[in-house]
Amino acid sequence: MAKLSLFERRRRRVRTALRKRSGDKPRLSVHRTGQHIYAQVIDDKEGRTVAAASTLGAKSSGANVDAAKQVGSDIAAAAKKAGVTSVVFDRGGFLFHGRVKALADAAREGGLEF
Repeated sequence: MAKLSLFERRRRRVRTALRKRSGDKPRLSVHRTGQHIYAQVIDDKEGRTVAAASTLGAKSSGANVDAAKQVGSDIAAAAKKAGVTSVVFDRGGFLFHGRVKALADAAREGGLEF
């Protein structure tokens, strides 16, 4: 097996811990790039995406903290519309600060519990 990058090792470690404590809850997965930030609520039991939001829309302006807050509130609204109120937060291999933390805080304020 090829040597994994630190990011990939951290991502796998986070995902494994989530599986142990998820309790069949949907997963709020976050991905960020230099230009955008994405969030989706995934039902792993059925293997489908329940809700999604990102900065790709016209109303956002890049991938700063304010845009992450907007995506957080958008994903909370979309999840509530789909009937999801409780999730587990999957930060992937990203550290929990900056844009990822802003998205999580906004999602909590929007009504998602995690």
